[in-house]
Amino acid sequence: MTALQHPARAEGPLRPPVRVPFPVVDEVARHCLQEEEPETVHIEVHLPGRLDEGRLRAAFGEALRRHPRILMREAPGRWYRRRYEWELTAEPDVEVVSFAAAGRDALRDARTRALTQAPPLSLSPPIRLEVVEGGGPVEGSEATDAVGGPGAGRGGSRPTAPRPGGPHGTVLFLTINHTALDGPACLRVLATAAELYGGRDNSPAAAPVRTTQAPHLPEETPSNWSPPARVAPGTPEPSPGNGLLVTELPLPHRPKGSPYTVNDQLMVTTALTLAHWNREHGARPRPLRITMPVDDRPRDDTMPIGNGTRLVEVPFTPEELAAHTPADMPALLHRTATRTRALKSLPRPQLGHGAALLTAPVAPVAWRAALTRGLRRAASPWTSTTLLSNIGRIPYALDFGAEAGRAHAVWFSAPARMPRGLTVTTASTAGRLHLALRWSRTLLSHGDGAHLRDLFEHHLHTTEVTP
Repeated sequence: MTALQHPARAEGPLRPPVRVPFPVVDEVARHCLQEEEPETVHIEVHLPGRLDEGRLRAAFGEALRRHPRILMREAPGRWYRRRYEWELTAEPDVEVVSFAAAGRDALRDARTRALTQAPPLSLSPPIRLEVVEGGGPVEGSEATDAVGGPGAGRGGSRPTAPRPGGPHGTVLFLTINHTALDGPACLRVLATAAELYGGRDNSPAAAPVRTTQAPHLPEETPSNWSPPARVAPGTPEPSPGNGLLVTELPLPHRPKGSPYTVNDQLMVTTALTLAHWNREHGARPRPLRITMPVDDRPRDDTMPIGNGTRLVEVPFTPEELAAHTPADMPALLHRTATRTRALKSLPRPQLGHGAALLTAPVAPVAWRAALTRGLRRAASPWTSTTLLSNIGRIPYALDFGAEAGRAHAVWFSAPARMPRGLTVTTASTAGRLHLALRWSRTLLSHGDGAHLRDLFEHHLHTTEVTP
């Protein structure tokens, strides 16, 4: 939908805003909202230079108008209505861009707000952009910080050489209400804002060419009717909410012509990390299932804005994740690649067929909401072990011009509510891997997050199979 096609901007007499029914993903998320653990997606973009406040507000406002599907709010309705609806607006209801006061803890506090303060669905658009100036460089190759609700611990970092930009750098925090939007869609809007601000081309890079093969059915894998392993509890913290740790790592080496991708290496790394963690905490071995979002949308200006990914689950048996030697790694990577290719190729609704039935408008939405919450609680033992969301190579330069510069680090994090309680999100920029671990504070603490980070780094290195 282009700006010229936006119904809220139609010329002529004043008309009521056009309403759009919630898609399946939005409705299920709306049914299951919790104040204790807001469903936010956090995007963190590090720039080497400074931004002009007025120019950024103007550029981001124009970017919203060029992607008008983001200008929406939840329409009010009676309890007996059959659907939730989005109301499309011609302009934002609120100022979306804010500049945080500079200070020693400005970066940490902005991360905390991104996890604890979801933009309300009642105001258009359901995103916020916060700018932290003088946030300093990424603290070396393994910058970390943990945040959460009240009483969140302070994170540390291993000292290494600082990034270019020094104390004059800028960090952009995009906070997204995940009921309405996902990270890749909002990154597309930010890329448009960067192009408007800096006047430089931010068109998406060409997607990597993959060898096309007919999908093979995977070998026998654990049944989806069997409850998968849970992440073993570490040291829970008394306050609710999410904690977050971000770190920068080298991209894993992959021999040229390998039949597996970096995404497969990250999938294996996540599975080995959690199997290792659970063994350390005395959990009984069980199959793991890792949810993987698949996004088939184009990355140019035609990209549909909203929640556009579909979810598949990649299984692993306890035997293939038990203590192994380097000689076992190629086979594990090959099996994982076979599974992920087959799962990506299968046509499937975004949340499966069951969710489509739950959201059919055959009863008042309030009744369906109660049913959905009850079924979610009943099905929690069958929820996947964790979610790995690999954004991959950031397709846009995110170049804000000569003064602000081009992004040299981009982190994403996805919500981490129980029963999963842990999500792993990765992206790569400037040849580096940017990892975010996000967890429920009722399951893990900052120290647990740091240990999981170390395990992830170790197992990522073991996937670097050499001929």
